[in-house]
Amino acid sequence: MRPVWAIVLGLLAGIAVAWWLAREAPEERQAREDRARAAADAAYQDARPVLYRWRDANGVRQVTDRPPPPGVSYEEVDIHPREGIIVDGTRAAPAD
Repeated sequence: MRPVWAIVLGLLAGIAVAWWLAREAPEERQAREDRARAAADAAYQDARPVLYRWRDANGVRQVTDRPPPPGVSYEEVDIHPREGIIVDGTRAAPAD
């Protein structure tokens, strides 16, 4: 019966050592989370809708989702959706 217990204890010790060596250090985990957060932020910045406002050769203001031709000065209009729902209880007078 003693060799069986020695084998069992040896297996348990091997499992414990393997678990200890395979675990992730807190610094490595924090670095991985920081990289993931930075990647998510970069993806969010790339996915934000942007409009381009500029005037064409005739002086007409253009607002498009594509940048104007090269050499034309333009302004980027950042679109930020409002958070939540805004409820306004006022009502306009009915049109008679």
